[in-house]
Amino acid sequence: MASGSVWTTKQNKKFENALAIYDKDTPDRWQKLARAVGGKTVEEVKRHYEMLVDDLRKIEEGHVPLPNYRQVAAAEGGSIRGYSYTNEEQRMKVLSLQ
Repeated sequence: MASGSVWTTKQNKKFENALAIYDKDTPDRWQKLARAVGGKTVEEVKRHYEMLVDDLRKIEEGHVPLPNYRQVAAAEGGSIRGYSYTNEEQRMKVLSLQ
């Protein structure tokens, strides 16, 4: 997900968590999301969300295959840290952010 500003892993995690809290019906949603992420403007947060939705659309249309997370973990030394999502579980998690 390329954007005009760099998003750290920590900011992305905060963004995902905030999306779970502030749904589309939340008053001042974009301001609350930006505040939850920290270091991002409302416009940056909106742009990041729009890119996420576009990425989801491409995945749903089959233009971008989901990686096989278990194979990736195995390739990184055979140990799976924490819970390993199946492709379907990961897809459902991402879709729940809409």
